[in-house]
Amino acid sequence: MASETGGTSTPSGAGTTSGAAVVARQDRIPIWSLSYLFIGIIGIGFLFTFYDIFDITVSFIQTCTQIVPHCVPGGPPGSILASDKLGLPVELNLAGYVIGALILAPLADRFGRRDMLLFTLILTGIGSLYTAFVGDYTNFIIARVITGIGIGADLAIVNTFINEVAPRGSSAKYTSLIFIMSALGAFVGIWLGLILTTPPGNFPSGLSFAIAGSEFQGDGWRIMYAIGAVLALVGVLLRFQLPESPRWLISRGRVADAERVVVSMESHASRRMGELPAPADELPVQTGTTRIPYSEILTNPLYLRRTIFLVVVWFAGYITIYGIAQGLTTLLAPVLISTNVAPPAAAGEAGVIAALGTFGFIASAIFAYYFGERLERKFWLPISAILTVIGCLMIGAFTASNFTLAAIGSIITFFGFNLWVPMTYTWTTEHYPTRARASGFALGDSLGHLGGGVGIIVLAGNIPNLLTTFTGSSGPIIILMIICIGIVLAAIIALFGTSTRQKRLDEVSP
Repeated sequence: MASETGGTSTPSGAGTTSGAAVVARQDRIPIWSLSYLFIGIIGIGFLFTFYDIFDITVSFIQTCTQIVPHCVPGGPPGSILASDKLGLPVELNLAGYVIGALILAPLADRFGRRDMLLFTLILTGIGSLYTAFVGDYTNFIIARVITGIGIGADLAIVNTFINEVAPRGSSAKYTSLIFIMSALGAFVGIWLGLILTTPPGNFPSGLSFAIAGSEFQGDGWRIMYAIGAVLALVGVLLRFQLPESPRWLISRGRVADAERVVVSMESHASRRMGELPAPADELPVQTGTTRIPYSEILTNPLYLRRTIFLVVVWFAGYITIYGIAQGLTTLLAPVLISTNVAPPAAAGEAGVIAALGTFGFIASAIFAYYFGERLERKFWLPISAILTVIGCLMIGAFTASNFTLAAIGSIITFFGFNLWVPMTYTWTTEHYPTRARASGFALGDSLGHLGGGVGIIVLAGNIPNLLTTFTGSSGPIIILMIICIGIVLAAIIALFGTSTRQKRLDEVSP
């Protein structure tokens, strides 16, 4: 492994001999310098990923009634309930996410971002297609694990790739642009689930145009997973057009290949803005990396400290994110039943309140695109935590009495915790050097997902017991505030983190 600074070169790229000079030329480009088609190409993959994450939230009741003998949406004590069977596939999907990120993401540091982006989306699509044809609960779980392995690795590599090709000072902006596609995926997954897998009902207890039978009959859930597989196939075919990250090419000693990509980026940018600025100052870069990516992190005190810090931030934040995402409907349905709403209608209305939150998801991604670069990444986390708490207070206070205000609270809640995500995605990738960036993201994000397990098992999974403990009108508020503790802690801890805004990647993480 070598560190170099090298000399500068002409804007055309003639005569460049060092990786440092090539990186300096890339860093001087102030605008997005690849085809905007590439944003859409990566975005389709993200749309599918979040579609797959969220479609199970609504569709699983129909799935369970068909693949688990005697499974019912609701019933007396001793019944096999869909809510009781949801935890295991969700948890093992999450376990697959952790495995995929930890095992496959480091391969992107060794073999390239582009090739691994193809592989991870293929794997995710296979998992979704497998899910569409399963005939029993065991195979459903296996399919969800396969899908989770692909998703975990894909998220780490996509965020790494975007961070490495985005203009200096615009990483959060373009991560958020991709995240808009994520929000659309979640939106489609939840609302399509309502249409295809729930019985029709009068709003807000359901959708009049929903097509499932009165007892959740039909194959809507299979159609949903088949659609996911098609989205993955489209994403794979389009990803063949992606270039390799110049920074990764340099880290592997392929300076000439990196220069060809940067020359193309310069040409594209010049057509849009005319003359480019002078190359940035050259910073030392490492080429010909041969060490195992994890050893670059775990044996380096700086990156080891950063990893521990990020794991704690992600762990705490994911407690809230998964607790709300998986537990909101479960929490609200009993609250509505306590006000004499029939159980099917209560489940439908609770699902609609959660589904309306996806509008906040989309709004947060758009907001982050336009305003994400205005503040340091870490300062956005307290803002997102405050909004999440305000939204949860509104949901808890008004679900039983005012549907409109509860729905607004859901939108604010989803806006809050989803503003947290792209900022932390960006911030995490900036904490690591190119030679181990995908591996570092995988460590922080995937180990942090253990907090998601706490949110699902300890909080969302125990909501019936918590409702028994915290009775009365204040019960839902107390439970939601307990769930929100995670994101509040994450926001406080984040304030002690590294400042990265407007800094070059090799300056923050040499």
